Amino acid sequence: MTPSTRTDIVIRTYGPGQVPPLLGAIADIWADAHPELVNTPGASTDGLSAAALRRQITGHLKHEGFTLVAAYASGSMLGFGYAFPCSAAYWYGALLPEIPEHIRAGRLMGLCELAVTPARQSQGIGSRLHAELLKAIDPDYASLLVRPDNTAGHSLYDRLGYHRAGPYRNEPGGPVFDLLLLQVGSENGPR
Repeated sequence: MTPSTRTDIVIRTYGPGQVPPLLGAIADIWADAHPELVNTPGASTDGLSAAALRRQITGHLKHEGFTLVAAYASGSMLGFGYAFPCSAAYWYGALLPEIPEHIRAGRLMGLCELAVTPARQSQGIGSRLHAELLKAIDPDYASLLVRPDNTAGHSLYDRLGYHRAGPYRNEPGGPVFDLLLLQVGSENGPR
């Protein structure tokens, strides 16, 4: 675990073996940050629930390079993000042919979740968590999925330099997400 301090926020980085005891706090933050999903019929069957998040994280712990970062103030977790290095075939799935070859060939970070409790959003915490993941994983490209109706998420990812690559479904019949790409170290995003 490595701390990084600025103002009242401390960012800590965790490896796979350190994550299971944090799952309760992580699920609570995710639920607080996504109230529109907590009470939406069908969200849990689409894999958009705190219980699904716990299963997702537990399944992702096996990926080499798995990294979770968490933001704390006064000892309480108020945001988290996690990612891992992955292959283009694994991450892009059916969208792979639409991804330019130079992006497919680069080191890729799959950003799986990034959430900050609503009371602390728009304070730069999500950006700091994102920066810590990029620093820890050191990819050429980062990619993530975001719901098309998640305006706050889109706003953050736009500021960070992500660009839409296309629509994406995790599974046939599942919800449609926007797949976003970022060329790390580029102010203009992927080329």
